Amino acid sequence: MTTQRTGPALSRRTLLGAAAALAAWRTAGAQPSAGALGYPKAPIRVVVPYPPGGPTDVAKAPADGYTLLVNASIHVINPYVYASAPYDAFRDFEPVTQLVDVPLVLVVGSQLPVRNVQELIAWAKAHPGQVNFGSAGNASSQHLSGELFRLKTGAQMQHVPYKGSSPALTDLMGGQIQLMFDSMPSAMPFIASGRLRALAVTSASRSPSLPDVPTMEEAGMPGFRTSTWYGLWAPKNTPQDVVQKLWTESRRALAEPQIVAQYRRLGAEPVGSTPAEFARYIQAEARKWEEIVKASGARAD
Repeated sequence: MTTQRTGPALSRRTLLGAAAALAAWRTAGAQPSAGALGYPKAPIRVVVPYPPGGPTDVAKAPADGYTLLVNASIHVINPYVYASAPYDAFRDFEPVTQLVDVPLVLVVGSQLPVRNVQELIAWAKAHPGQVNFGSAGNASSQHLSGELFRLKTGAQMQHVPYKGSSPALTDLMGGQIQLMFDSMPSAMPFIASGRLRALAVTSASRSPSLPDVPTMEEAGMPGFRTSTWYGLWAPKNTPQDVVQKLWTESRRALAEPQIVAQYRRLGAEPVGSTPAEFARYIQAEARKWEEIVKASGARAD
């Protein structure tokens, strides 16, 4: 199995880690199942894109199971924030499985005089026009989580997009921006070192990696659940027996103890949902992000 990136890394460790989890299925030695007899007979190419046009390589590929897409939640956000795209995020792809879920964590610099979400809201309202929140880029789940926070609290905040989490986190620690919703893998080292203060996680339950940090809902923000997640797709009309084989082997790889341990160290959770479960999930996610985009007016172009 080969992995191809079509642009700069999007949360590089997590995206490539998701592809690596899939690659734990050693295709050369994989035994054909009754449903997908003889598959695979050749190397499988996994495209891990960054720019909005990246998935085009997969959308136009033969529907034979030999070109696959590993992409993040941005896959279902893009249709609402770009005026046009050379592919349809839903009609052109066959959902295979959700690979991993990565909760976001609301972090502030250690110099900011707040210890919890309610103190942050009060501080932000007391300093209108002086609050900037960063993200890994326009229309990312980090950006839209910040917009959701702004909408729910009524705080006057300005979005500052960066080219990735690293420069945003650097400015957060330096005081140039005041808060950020970031993925746990990139924020965890700075939380552990004390340079960032974690106020809440955006998952439904507390993260085992940050057991003392409340969820946003526990912190007084009902209905506030967002995450960055990563999934596997095949081109539309890929035979269902091939889709089922890909799901079966992906689930098996994601259950490997070393894979589970690796992800959980980063604050991520392997999933391995069925194709039908993943299809329902991405539709629900699309509706959620569409509402946030419309309410906030967020655009990516």
